[in-house]
Amino acid sequence: MSDILIKANDLRTHLQTGSTIVKAVEDVSFEISRGETYCLVGESGSGKSITALSIMQLLPKGIASHPSGEIIFHSQYSADANGSGPVNILDVPDEDMRDIRGSRIAMIFQEPMNSLNPVYTIGEQIIEALQIHWPDMTDEQAKQKAIKALADVQIPNPEQRIDEYPHRLSGGQRQRVMIAMAMACEPELLIADEPTTALDVTVQAEILKLMQELQNKKRMSILFITHDFGVVAQIGHKLGVMRHGEIVEQGAVQEVLSNPQHDYTKQLLAALPENLKQNNRATMLAAFREKQKENKEEADLINIENLKVYFPIKKGVFRHTVDHIKAVDDVSLSIRQGQILALVGESGCGKTTLGRALLRLEDPTAGEFSYAGNILSSLSQKQILPYRRDMQFIFQDPMSSLNPRLNIATTLTEPMAVHGIGKSKDERIALAQDVMQQVQLDPEYIWRYPHEFSGGQRQRIGIARSLVLNPKFIVCDEVTSALDVSVQAEILDILLKLRADRELTLLFITHNISVVEYISDEIAVMYKGKIVERGDTDQVTSSPQHEYTQKLLSAVPRLHH
Repeated sequence: MSDILIKANDLRTHLQTGSTIVKAVEDVSFEISRGETYCLVGESGSGKSITALSIMQLLPKGIASHPSGEIIFHSQYSADANGSGPVNILDVPDEDMRDIRGSRIAMIFQEPMNSLNPVYTIGEQIIEALQIHWPDMTDEQAKQKAIKALADVQIPNPEQRIDEYPHRLSGGQRQRVMIAMAMACEPELLIADEPTTALDVTVQAEILKLMQELQNKKRMSILFITHDFGVVAQIGHKLGVMRHGEIVEQGAVQEVLSNPQHDYTKQLLAALPENLKQNNRATMLAAFREKQKENKEEADLINIENLKVYFPIKKGVFRHTVDHIKAVDDVSLSIRQGQILALVGESGCGKTTLGRALLRLEDPTAGEFSYAGNILSSLSQKQILPYRRDMQFIFQDPMSSLNPRLNIATTLTEPMAVHGIGKSKDERIALAQDVMQQVQLDPEYIWRYPHEFSGGQRQRIGIARSLVLNPKFIVCDEVTSALDVSVQAEILDILLKLRADRELTLLFITHNISVVEYISDEIAVMYKGKIVERGDTDQVTSSPQHEYTQKLLSAVPRLHH
């Protein structure tokens, strides 16, 4: 029997909505051998997930169709009474597909919170999957296997955690539970759809290592869907680059990464922050430094001294405070005018809370901070209003921070009216259109609503909303975390250009180290509410002093080792 586990030949997947047919996947061909990792990369909407769902046969029957092509699966699955043999998944009846799905081919979905059932414990969900595929397994055997699956994915205290509900686990732990559930049935093919996108680099490194260990142990094949080339370089054997439903280039990972043939692959690789660094950043930085020399002002715009933000933990009938979560614990920082300071650290270290406290969206517990020499920490919400114009926040999730009922014109002009910018509505509309142009969006788009834009465009609208008030200081909270590399590159360049043109000061909160290396002048590393290291970006990234910074940097998947 051939060593090929699964092979797609000229696969087409069309989706019908009303009278419109979307050709989501067109003439896609690839093969994955046993024990091999095939990485599928491309931007949002390129057809990667639809390809995976076609293999799993999870697309809605009335909407999806396969006008041509085949997916040949060489499994222990019996094709007929004569024994096992290759089957075309597109022809397998539904009830037989249920036997393959989960036990022979398993899938880890992109968003674990949406894929886990909130009303069942994680143990119940893994046990259910096991007993469906192995009906002879007793409850106790299934429980022991579920505990072992959780131990394999390094969930601490699996014997106790098996009885937890999904909401009691962190994002990284929920992602591990999804992997445990997929691995428990020992599949021959594991499809992983962006399994590490929203994870911290240290958790991502653990999960990738874990998947490789499980692969080596079971000789399992992996179809790994991602847009992170660092991850591809680390775990992939073969790479397929997808665009508009077609695979435009494929081959051995190192070959494609070091010598890309297709223009689109070259364009994707050129948009990575580590490759951008060589060209744009140097020019933009030189222009900014020149401007700073003229002004000769190196004053601190933001000054933070011994800032603490504690959240009380209340228990009992009378809700007595028994302890505190020290989200920000004795932080002192200063940010010069026109500087970009990156604040890095893992989820839960207090980065966002610090950013929110600076804009008085959270009240400080102790300590003080000032903006341009004015102490803001002790002001009431009414007294802080005049400063709101100068200090702005760009939120992590633009969809939830934009009002779906307001068109962009209203979203941009309302703050201007509040702060007395523009003499008339027409003048404010003109200013809003001007800012839309600055963030590289068509000025006519201001008459649209948020749902009519892509994720990258919504992020630009979030930036535009901050800019209409002509602020001096902006807190950017993970503004590029969910974006494709080319969109991320555009957003970073917009921010750098705005910094040069307007002498903006930015506090850039992120966990993406390559973005930090590209955009920031200085880095502050945060761990458990405290700043553990601070210094010049190049210096900290090339020779980190603190043990935590070293751990953080060593976990970053790199394109070039």
